[in-house]
Amino acid sequence: MKWLRNIFKKSPEWISEEERLQVIEKSSKQVSRGVFFATIIIITSFLPVFMLTGQEGKLFHPLAFTKTFIMIVDAILVITLAPVLISFFMKGKFRPDNANPVNRILERIYEPIIKTVLKWRKTTIAINILALVITIPLLKSLGSEFMPPLDEQSILFMPVTLPDISNAEAKRILQVQDKIIKSVPEVDKVLGKAGRANTATDNSPISMIETIIMLKPKSQWREGKTKKDIINELDAKLQIPGVVNGWTQPIINRINMLATGIRTDVGVKVYGQNLDTIAAVSERVKKALEGTNGVMDLYVEPVTGGKYLDIDVRRADLARYGLSVDDVNQTVETALGGAPIGNTIEGRQRFSISVRLAQDYRNSVEGIKRIPIMSATAGEVPLSSVADVKFEDGPPMITSENAMLRGAVLFNVRGRDLGSTVKEAIGKMNEAKGILPQGYYLEWSGQYENLIRGQQTLLWIAPVVLVIIFFSLYFAFNSIREAFLSLITVPFALIGGAYMIYFWGVNLSVAVAVGFIALFGIAVETGIVMVIYLNDAMQQLVKQKGNSAATITKEDLRVHVIYGAAKRLRPKLMTVCVSLFGLVPVLWASGVGTDVMQPIVLPMIGGVLTSSTHILLVTPLIFLMSKEYELRKYGKLEIHEVHH
Repeated sequence: MKWLRNIFKKSPEWISEEERLQVIEKSSKQVSRGVFFATIIIITSFLPVFMLTGQEGKLFHPLAFTKTFIMIVDAILVITLAPVLISFFMKGKFRPDNANPVNRILERIYEPIIKTVLKWRKTTIAINILALVITIPLLKSLGSEFMPPLDEQSILFMPVTLPDISNAEAKRILQVQDKIIKSVPEVDKVLGKAGRANTATDNSPISMIETIIMLKPKSQWREGKTKKDIINELDAKLQIPGVVNGWTQPIINRINMLATGIRTDVGVKVYGQNLDTIAAVSERVKKALEGTNGVMDLYVEPVTGGKYLDIDVRRADLARYGLSVDDVNQTVETALGGAPIGNTIEGRQRFSISVRLAQDYRNSVEGIKRIPIMSATAGEVPLSSVADVKFEDGPPMITSENAMLRGAVLFNVRGRDLGSTVKEAIGKMNEAKGILPQGYYLEWSGQYENLIRGQQTLLWIAPVVLVIIFFSLYFAFNSIREAFLSLITVPFALIGGAYMIYFWGVNLSVAVAVGFIALFGIAVETGIVMVIYLNDAMQQLVKQKGNSAATITKEDLRVHVIYGAAKRLRPKLMTVCVSLFGLVPVLWASGVGTDVMQPIVLPMIGGVLTSSTHILLVTPLIFLMSKEYELRKYGKLEIHEVHH
């Protein structure tokens, strides 16, 4: 029974309860200020996202609100709840850091590396600067777009035909197209519509067809097929004479039409005072854009070509038959449009009754000419006796903006990024001569309009982020030098982010910019933890040898910097790993929304890797050089208290 008593025998405390609480209090004070301000920096660095407007603002404001509220609560818990929980659960005898096998292995790897870095100072700094310089042409080589294209799991086919197409021909084309689309194995359902819906918000002419294509789950697609391949296959099969194909997605199409009035990715709006001149200018713009790499589905929005039935009354002949203009108008209105003669009641429903000529008597110009008009003096007189009946060309639909008539040249961008495609298109337009007559001007619209607005906003948001981070660091350390030491990690975080999005094949967009903004806060947080422990090592050095150049040597500084960097390696790596492990799963996520989330996460993952490498290797080097400078110039070290 003795062995059983030994099992349940309580071992004596290796330190008293009071001493344990003092250690917890001391440790909490050491890191709480830095961690609190690191959390505040993450919050403040993300605040400029609230300055985004338009589509990008509506998309990222919920993300910014969620992250801000979470981090505010986190900042409070760091200095209140965390020490209390530590006092509850961290009991018993703890082993030192070097007793942990993982920690020992990491220190054995890290110590010789940091010693080499501190020895080859110029080489280390040169390599970092070179890697930073390389990112400049790397970023310039990347394409640009407003937002990553969100895969809506469906396709919107928007072909445009001639403006004077008949209802019967539009119906025939719609049926043929639906049959061809349904023949593709990946297509599940097809629903086509010609003309406008029964609503005042839909001004589509009969010549514009909208077909929604629902696709089967990707597991049922042919092997190796992508959505782009399906669109290219459908486009090749649907080459019908007189029809210009257009491919987009249902949701983004509605957003584009409501926000910019353009139903494609990009549109060149042509403003002027005369529809015929606008049509001619639009054709010249189209000709200049033809052949541009990436420009697809290029066509001119028709502003002429509509057919109108013109009934021109001859007043001299009216007088001969004793008729008036009102007599002719009333007869034509009744015969062609229909005249209400009464109502019918069926239960609780009421229906108006209208009468007009049968279709056989009004489906041709010759039939309309024979419409009889009753004259008091001459009896029945055919319409052709008192009026000229003919078809004339006119605008199918008149569009105006800013009190001016407006035409448009529309196109989608496929196989290339939006920014470089439009940039090349603008270059071609500038080289072409004689496109615009006096009094007419062009305006680039669609997603490009949003891209320019987003870029202009981000150009002044980025400096604001850096200024906010710097002042937050200054309040954390009460030292400009220490604030700069932590802030210098930001450009080196840019290195990994730039390489990550380059090798992943992602274009620069507002989503990528938001990812970089979030990255800056994470990078500074890790830098703060490193600076705290390096300052703690300097305090221990001063306690041992005093704060004087006479007692402290360069070797002492080097040894204590290595100690501050290596002996507290685990909390620094944990800070990095927590951020990294929370982001990496997004790379393998699938489904709707991952197209937007991955460009946000990619720069954060790459940036965390390079910034942590910089913090573990270069930050101690710069810290050592700054302390050697202080010792040489002032004869002592500037010690920034970490015990608050």
